[in-house]
Amino acid sequence: MAIILLLALLIAVLSLCIFTSVLVSWNELRYRKKCLPPGTMGWPIFGPTNIFKLDHNFLKNQRARHGSFFKYHTLGCPTVVSMDPELNRYILMNESKGLVPGYPQSMLDILGKCNISVVHGSTHKYMRGALLSLISPTMIREQILPKIDQFMRSHLSNWHEQVIDMQQKTKEMAFFSVLKQFAGIESTKIARELMPEFFKLVLGVFSLRIHLPGTNYHHSIKARKNIVNMLRKLIEERRASGDKEQDMLSCILKTEQNNYNLDDEEIIDLIISLLYSGNQTVSTTSMMAIKYLHDHRQALDELRKEHMGIRAKKSSVDPINWEDYRSMKFTRAVILETSRLASIATGILRMTTRDMEINGYLIPKGWRIFVYNRDVNYDPYLYPDPFAFNPWRWMDGNLETHPYFFTFGGGTRHCLGKELGIMEISTFLHYLVTRYQWEEVGGDKLVKYFPRVEATKGLHRYWVSSC
Repeated sequence: MAIILLLALLIAVLSLCIFTSVLVSWNELRYRKKCLPPGTMGWPIFGPTNIFKLDHNFLKNQRARHGSFFKYHTLGCPTVVSMDPELNRYILMNESKGLVPGYPQSMLDILGKCNISVVHGSTHKYMRGALLSLISPTMIREQILPKIDQFMRSHLSNWHEQVIDMQQKTKEMAFFSVLKQFAGIESTKIARELMPEFFKLVLGVFSLRIHLPGTNYHHSIKARKNIVNMLRKLIEERRASGDKEQDMLSCILKTEQNNYNLDDEEIIDLIISLLYSGNQTVSTTSMMAIKYLHDHRQALDELRKEHMGIRAKKSSVDPINWEDYRSMKFTRAVILETSRLASIATGILRMTTRDMEINGYLIPKGWRIFVYNRDVNYDPYLYPDPFAFNPWRWMDGNLETHPYFFTFGGGTRHCLGKELGIMEISTFLHYLVTRYQWEEVGGDKLVKYFPRVEATKGLHRYWVSSC
């Protein structure tokens, strides 16, 4: 009996191996056309791996074999990876020629079909205009900065002699800050209920669309439904109250005073987009700035000197104003260098809307293109000694406008929230370095840089008041 079971098992394993080999070979033959980029396609459904879980060494090996423009298969879709800076710039700057956002359906399901990152054409222009009306330089200067200053003062209070996980703390900071800007006084009421649902939502954005209990996608879809219900209730209550608040939600609801008459679904997707963007960029950059500044005392001393100079002209209760923010030159350099060195934004996805030729190869309609920009951040010609944390390299302002600097996107997709995000982090750092000294607790060698920057066991710091 045991022999029969063993033979059956061996036959099953052999059959599976044969089936796998045939399936992979079939997928390779499907895309073996002379005009396509070089590369291997692997599995027809999952590809060699999920595109957002690619190891940097895997991409380097593929480039060594096939060059800086190669194909493979992932998440059920044939994909081309571009690791060439000039090609990346061309792809990002030519959306009108048929290179539109190509993010997976899971992102649309979870962040919403009106999410500004995924819409294109006239819808993108309309949603971009609506968002710009909320975070224009005038709005930032006159309404948003005072709210952020007030929030940061509160958020960074009572840290004296506390051990704090800065990964979690900066996530909460980014979440509460955006919510306060959007919902004003009501943000306190809904924040504690909304926050755990939001962090569930984030997990499944780039997951496989497997709607089964226990999967990230399933948890995220449930979380989105709960968040939508909370935000819809908030909008209805605001309308019923007569809406006398001075916040983003008030601005977007006053259709007679702006040119953008968004429906409730578009408003909800806009709020979720802002929350998600802050979670992915502001929180991570803030956390990594703390790590790099601790490891580079000269940079920390220079940063503290800049902020102490600003604080010396004020009383202890005076807020930061626009002129103060504009004077934070070294702070801006620290933020840009942190974004570069930590590669906060690893890559960008585009999709072809028609057959097109790029780099001498045919890219069929419906294929994705993964614009991988991490290598550019470590280009020694652009950034001498690229693996060193050197904020001074940004002080002359030339690098920020360099055509290969893709941290904030490119073309019509250049990040609208760039200045808002930098201002949030600058305000955070201001109160951090003028109030506290800190020491690391337990070491921080487990920071994972791919696919997202993450401290796998947290980033714990012991804080002591410097006053």
